[in-house]
Amino acid sequence: MLRKLNMHGKHLKKGDMVMVIGGKEKGKTGKILNVVKKKNRVVVEKLNFMKKHQRPDAQGKGGIVEKEGSIHISNVMLMCNKCNTGIRVGYRSLEDGKNVRVCKRCNEILDD
Repeated sequence: MLRKLNMHGKHLKKGDMVMVIGGKEKGKTGKILNVVKKKNRVVVEKLNFMKKHQRPDAQGKGGIVEKEGSIHISNVMLMCNKCNTGIRVGYRSLEDGKNVRVCKRCNEILDD
């Protein structure tokens, strides 16, 4: 069975600051800890906490653990450092041939 790969979320990377624009965490901001490309989801630091019931291990550690859950990429928006708001992303090629992400609002380069 062939599986169609989505190109959604290619503008998001680990370490980017994002603003949540939908769901129970709407309006909050945080840093991306992990990008799950196959499911088009991101894990954002200190947002969307889930409770996980964990079995005791050899040391006896177990119980109910809270950890960050994933958020669909359609519910987050990349933030620009200069604009300090959620932005849309454009792409530009530099003179050395490197492609970089660019803020559509202020034309600031987002990649280091």
